[in-house]
Amino acid sequence: MTCAEAFQAYALRSLGIGERALPQGDITLCEQFVLIGSGMIWNVYFGVLALCFGFFFSVFLAISKASPRRLVRKPAEWFIFLFRGSPLFIQFFMAYELFVMLPRLGVEFEIFGLAIEAETRWLARAWLGALIVLFLNTSAYAAEIFYGALQAVPKGDTEAADAYGLTGWKKFRRITFPTTMRLAWPAYTNEAIFMFHATALVYFSSFPAFQQRGDALYYATYFADRTFNPFIPYPIVAIYFVMLTLVIITIFNLINNRLNRHLPQDTRRRLRIRPNLIR
Repeated sequence: MTCAEAFQAYALRSLGIGERALPQGDITLCEQFVLIGSGMIWNVYFGVLALCFGFFFSVFLAISKASPRRLVRKPAEWFIFLFRGSPLFIQFFMAYELFVMLPRLGVEFEIFGLAIEAETRWLARAWLGALIVLFLNTSAYAAEIFYGALQAVPKGDTEAADAYGLTGWKKFRRITFPTTMRLAWPAYTNEAIFMFHATALVYFSSFPAFQQRGDALYYATYFADRTFNPFIPYPIVAIYFVMLTLVIITIFNLINNRLNRHLPQDTRRRLRIRPNLIR
């Protein structure tokens, strides 16, 4: 099979488009690159959605943790501590056990006298269950980053806002929140990179792929088992993740420049990528 044929047959296989059967005979390098690249679609799916939803939830958690009200502050602190204090792989395992038990327990609720049974079996699939775990995990880590930045907002900025008569939501929207994002963005960039790398753990979690539409590591493991040579598919996965990391750095650097556009060029905070070797 030529590279063009391999691309046509397997480029979108992870989405259920193209050849359903995986290569069985002599597996070419092109087939490995194409299929592993197809699986990366799911890694991007997990990372993008987890970060997008997690960003808003983490901001909410950070504000709640900074609240002087105990009933608002404590739940946020417990949530952050729980998900930052336990390994991500254990979170996958515990969530899967919980989601598998839900259909057995039965989830029913009543609206206007009408009994409705909630559909829960999709929670035990990787595309939803694993996404929820990644969303909660990155929300906790990002919330701690935003909380630290929130505490580091210069008092001079808030005092100037008070002098101009800005209070409440307008003060937060125009002064506190932009400054918090500017201070937190370099650290949040590292969290975003780690979250995309953490999507590789979905394969090792208990969540099964829907109709064998797996991620990059799913296909890499298949090729390693078929060819008895793990030194080709796994480096291919690494290459794809390095390329994805470069894309993330570029996008987040553009956002960082936007956040610091009002500062002189020599005083702008630059992104410093510090990969987390151990979570």
